[in-house]
Amino acid sequence: MTLLRQALDTFWSTDVWLPPNVTWADLEPNDQIQYANYRHLSYPLPFALLLTVARFVVEKFWFTPLALSLGIRSAKPKKAPPNDTLEKAYQLNSKMKHKEVVGLAKQLDISERKVERWLRLRKSQDKPSTLVKFCESCWKSSYYTYSFIYGLYVLWDKPWLWRINECWTGYPYQTVSNDIWWYYMISLSFYWSLTASHFFDVIRKDFWQMFIHHICTILLIMFSWVCNLHRVGSLVLLVHDCADVFLEAAKALKYGKYQKACDAVFAIFTIAWIATRVIIFPFWILWSTAIDAPRIVNTMFPAYYIFNGLLMLLLVLNLYWTALILRLAYNTLSAGEMQGDIRSSSSECVSDDDSGISVASTKQINHNSNSNSKSK
Repeated sequence: MTLLRQALDTFWSTDVWLPPNVTWADLEPNDQIQYANYRHLSYPLPFALLLTVARFVVEKFWFTPLALSLGIRSAKPKKAPPNDTLEKAYQLNSKMKHKEVVGLAKQLDISERKVERWLRLRKSQDKPSTLVKFCESCWKSSYYTYSFIYGLYVLWDKPWLWRINECWTGYPYQTVSNDIWWYYMISLSFYWSLTASHFFDVIRKDFWQMFIHHICTILLIMFSWVCNLHRVGSLVLLVHDCADVFLEAAKALKYGKYQKACDAVFAIFTIAWIATRVIIFPFWILWSTAIDAPRIVNTMFPAYYIFNGLLMLLLVLNLYWTALILRLAYNTLSAGEMQGDIRSSSSECVSDDDSGISVASTKQINHNSNSNSKSK
């Protein structure tokens, strides 16, 4: 027990988490100021369970009937014939090179063509149906729409939305209002629910990459809460929810075969992405955290530099994904319409999220871009 206490004391050292001369006792909630309470970070866990149940109910009784009314069916792909040897090889490596295909053909004494055909059928079994992808996109689009509108509503009367330097005025002695509390708790609950549903959704090639992404997002939200950086954290959430609303909507329209509407919404998504993640995020939020914060707060601390480093990494990822989005946009203009499955959740593609700070799924655009280029 003593060792555990020592480990906890070391982990929660004020030298790491808080500015100099500030202790945890100083940030205990009182009658005057309601500080961010790290104990409240356990609340999103049951909330996440409720969100998961809500998603199941909404998809089953709302989005599925909507999809069926639009003519979207859950077509079952043709299954590959049972073959223990090929199945074992597929589980070990689903992306087989020609040399491996030749080896399997010789081992089973069948033609390479039959092995390749079996692999194609087997891969198609792992792909989610259009119905499943439509429902997933509708759910995410609904959440991001709610989250963005609610975040805008919550922050509209907050001074730091209009004067970002207010994020650092009086730091860390900043109260957490009830609306900001709910904004944080619901956002964290959503990412916990994504992490939980990740194990029950269709298994994708980037299963572990997406799992790590969800965990990193959760840690970033929790990190800003513990360090009382909820003001700048709320701005990051708002900025990153905006574009995802249009992305998931464009995907749903694509699955519903509303091509012109899909193209129009994708164009809005591209503009919103560049405006929020390439312009507003670095030149407004990052400028404040990296340049203005040290000047206003004077003495920073290790947790601040870790938080700032994570935001810098997020910018690098945003720029990388922006290049992929622009390539897809160029191919779309060249082809006259959006081709392929926008950031498809297919197991054939590399996918994201969410994210807010849904982030990794933008990589799927790369697959679509390559497909478009080849089709030309």
